Amino acid sequence: MARAPAERAAAPAGTRWGDLRPRVLSALVLLPLALGCLWLGGGAWAGLVGAGGVGLGWEWWSLCRRRPGRVPALTLGLGAVYLAPGVAALIWLRSDPAVGLANVLFVLLVVWASDIGAYLAGRWLGGPKLAPSVSPGKTWSGAAGGTVCAAAVGVAYALAWRVGPAWYGPIGYAMAVAAALSVLSQGGDLFESGLKRHFGVKDSSHLIPGHGGLMDRLDGVLIAAPAAALLALLLGRGMALWQ
Repeated sequence: MARAPAERAAAPAGTRWGDLRPRVLSALVLLPLALGCLWLGGGAWAGLVGAGGVGLGWEWWSLCRRRPGRVPALTLGLGAVYLAPGVAALIWLRSDPAVGLANVLFVLLVVWASDIGAYLAGRWLGGPKLAPSVSPGKTWSGAAGGTVCAAAVGVAYALAWRVGPAWYGPIGYAMAVAAALSVLSQGGDLFESGLKRHFGVKDSSHLIPGHGGLMDRLDGVLIAAPAAALLALLLGRGMALWQ
């Protein structure tokens, strides 16, 4: 009886962290490619994002084929509404010659921080489920951890760009923008989880080891990027999202 608690505690550890290695290896391959194209901008970035859009469209079509009774035009239309704004937003944000690189990098870092923070906090802390009927693995602690981590990265990013001595204004704004993007990103994650549950699949595809498909990896960006583009449109060209 004395060994039972230890055995129960040890067993989940391997299950919890067994998928971490392929996640890290995939990131080490894909991250330099994405950042390199982002740095180059222009056709390199548009080509990468466009190729990603094609991959996302293929994954969407593959999912919808599991329900053959769907009307093809409706299927394509719904896919366009879901996928096209995020793809277009990433290309449009980068096209700003003054702050395009910085703005897209801000969005990506915030979403990645939210994803990593939610993953780690959820694994370490556990607790009540966020939306068990949609995604049983997600917890409130993970959602909070993701938002806090994203806000911290937003603040660090703003500080790195030397926002000025009146830190409480721009830093507070950067924190709020990052937290809002994190919430939207997690909403996108939940939405995609609901789609997969609806179509009866675990992953949108198996293109990325440890991550599933492009839709699994970009679900948060697909929602956060259009919101960031709308904010950039309101602020005007040449304005940073975090200032």
